[in-house]
Amino acid sequence: MGPNSYYSLIGITAYLLGGIPFGWIIGKAHGFDVRDKGSGNIGATNVGRTCGKRWGIICFLLDAAKGYLPVFFLAKYAATYEANTEMALILAALATVLGHVFCPYLKFKGGKGVATSAGAILAVAPYSVLLAFICWGLVLAIFKYVGLASVVAAITLPFSALLMNHYVPKSAVGRPILIMLFVLAALAVYRHKSNLKRLLDGSEPKIGSKKKEV
Repeated sequence: MGPNSYYSLIGITAYLLGGIPFGWIIGKAHGFDVRDKGSGNIGATNVGRTCGKRWGIICFLLDAAKGYLPVFFLAKYAATYEANTEMALILAALATVLGHVFCPYLKFKGGKGVATSAGAILAVAPYSVLLAFICWGLVLAIFKYVGLASVVAAITLPFSALLMNHYVPKSAVGRPILIMLFVLAALAVYRHKSNLKRLLDGSEPKIGSKKKEV
């Protein structure tokens, strides 16, 4: 198998794995379609609201795992097929997140990609994910908005990578990966546009409220 064939394999495999709708599966296991309840989203927040907090955490971990594992393993064997490891990382990460956002098993309608992006980036720039997670926790603790916390964490990712490049050279990532981080951040912000709109008009529910939450 040549490098071009391996890139194709990475893209297709990562996309299909990223598209596994764990939130939808958990909902079905509880006897309903999560798309018909709460916010209608298949992500961990809506699963937690409709199936229980424990299941929301499980969904988050599964969505993160399906982001991490394809990137880690597919890129690990890139050199075996004379493929560029950095390119393999980027392709696997993007394809996995796109699989979740545009789920091939649910008519190309999926989640917002926060957990899957976190998992994918964990395999590429782990320190950046740690800083973003800290920011997510702080914003959530202070303002109680999951959507706002997710947007802030997404925006934090590429800039934390820039900081790591400057202050922790051993964890530095190349320009192509930095560009990928900015692309994923932009995608996450775009997918949360409804949350941002509700924040501006004051109708976005806080965590723990009885109103539906995205």
